[in-house]
Amino acid sequence: MKRESIDKFLLITVIFLIIIGLISVYSATSVLPSVKAKYVEKGGLIYLQKQLFTLAIGFFVMIIFLFISQERLKSLVFPLLIISFIMLILVFSPLGVSAGGARRWIKLWPSVFQPSELVKLAMVFFLAWFLTKSDYNKDKLIHFLIPIGVMGTFQLIFLKQPDFGAAMTLGIITFTMLFVGGISLKYLGVSCILVLPLIFYLAREPYRWRRITSFLDPWSDPQGSGFQLVQSLIALGSGGLTGQGLGEGKQKLAYLPEIHTDFILAHIGEEMGFIGATLVIILFLVVMLRGYRIAVKQSKPFFYLLALGITVMISVQALINFAVVTGLAPTKGLPLPFISYGGSSMLVSLMAVGILLNLSKNNSKSLERNLSQSTANLNKRYKYYYRGRKFS
Repeated sequence: MKRESIDKFLLITVIFLIIIGLISVYSATSVLPSVKAKYVEKGGLIYLQKQLFTLAIGFFVMIIFLFISQERLKSLVFPLLIISFIMLILVFSPLGVSAGGARRWIKLWPSVFQPSELVKLAMVFFLAWFLTKSDYNKDKLIHFLIPIGVMGTFQLIFLKQPDFGAAMTLGIITFTMLFVGGISLKYLGVSCILVLPLIFYLAREPYRWRRITSFLDPWSDPQGSGFQLVQSLIALGSGGLTGQGLGEGKQKLAYLPEIHTDFILAHIGEEMGFIGATLVIILFLVVMLRGYRIAVKQSKPFFYLLALGITVMISVQALINFAVVTGLAPTKGLPLPFISYGGSSMLVSLMAVGILLNLSKNNSKSLERNLSQSTANLNKRYKYYYRGRKFS
């Protein structure tokens, strides 16, 4: 099989995002109190040091997945699924760590790890395998219920933590891959209708309901439930076109909570302005397009769905983060991949990029031929639903 070099454009884009993240994390935390008293003399450098340590491990993991045999990737389906499930259960053990009223982390020297990040990638692997099995039948109800059952099991544990954002993200990833995998639209439609009452019930939880109402009108309670969103909008608005300058932002002075994690885009908008925030969005758009390009180049269905699922996983999390920071969606605890401070998201994101770069070496078919085939498959599916005929 003819081979080609990795997608350097994707790699360079990710590196640019990481550099922006490092600059932003240092700027946002340089005035924050140290996480531990013994590091007080280092000031905000401790956050940068921890992020650099995570990056070192992340790049090592990325390189491993970049050079691993592609056929071996398929054998990782169940190990990833089992390991992520065990780690998720350990959250409720003595190894579990609580913060902000939630129990989502486990102690892993020298830091903590959030298993929900690994669960998303494990689910992508599982769906890519399941939807490409030789005996898979998109019209069988059981073949729809199995992936929904696996997803639902993880989501129940997420909600127990609680982590509604992770549960929602996993749901979007799963339904997107099921749709692309050709599952019957009637199953998807009925399940979406049935899940609406459950979403409404979960949304009625007092703290979630306050988030929704504050999202609709944050200025009605600017010192209470709407405080975080109001401060985020102030940060974005005060940045103007070019920003206040690196290190000159004011919202990091204990005004905007979680400014170095979930709301780091607001910090970027304040110090680098509309231009800086737009650059970040464009870079993520490039990642999404390159990921899709890698997916359609695959000759094997498993690798196609794997690449597409990873692209959806990264893109969905970024889009939700953008929407939350700009007030287009209720506040969720979702970091911005490659940029936010935090080891779990960075490690899994770099692992995912390593897999994409590995798959980008495939050149068994030209891109144009695969795009034509994708169009033909969509037309075939249309004829199936339109004429009511079954096709192989």
